[in-house]
Amino acid sequence: MEDTVSWTATAATIIAATMTASNLGSRITGYGFAVFTVGSISWLSVGVMTGQPALVWTNVVLTFLNLFGIWRWLGRQARMEEGATVAAKASERTPGEPLFPVSLLLRAPIENRRGDELGTCVDAMASCDSGGLRYVVASEGGTAGIGETLRRIEWDEACVEDEKLIVSVDRLAAHDRIERDKWPSR
Repeated sequence: MEDTVSWTATAATIIAATMTASNLGSRITGYGFAVFTVGSISWLSVGVMTGQPALVWTNVVLTFLNLFGIWRWLGRQARMEEGATVAAKASERTPGEPLFPVSLLLRAPIENRRGDELGTCVDAMASCDSGGLRYVVASEGGTAGIGETLRRIEWDEACVEDEKLIVSVDRLAAHDRIERDKWPSR
């Protein structure tokens, strides 16, 4: 029994760590914390079965932290994202410029007008005075940030459609390359 529970704990912990570290949105992160909860309760059980009080108390605390993570990511953050989505959809039906959630610029795929995926948004820079966006930082290539190339896309060369950033060029290589720690100030 101990062996089965410890392997369940191991698998749950690895799967949950992958889900939360991937940062694929509030829902996936929240479900990652739910899987972490299964892992921490399993580890707590292993600690009880094998007489390891440090393992028990560590996982009592981790269970509460995981429950907080579930509330934070499946509760609060998911509601925030839903509110932003509702506002964006409603703005499409009202006069004036449509809105989009700025948080989209931390994860949106970047496509050209033909629908070819070119990269991913990783951040954006805005003016302190006007609040207007100046440029977006795009990541192309690499895996999990390793081997990626960062490019600067001027905001007036892009638009948001269906939770994607659409650019007017066929390849991101047409944009200036920027260094990871030296982004342009203008």
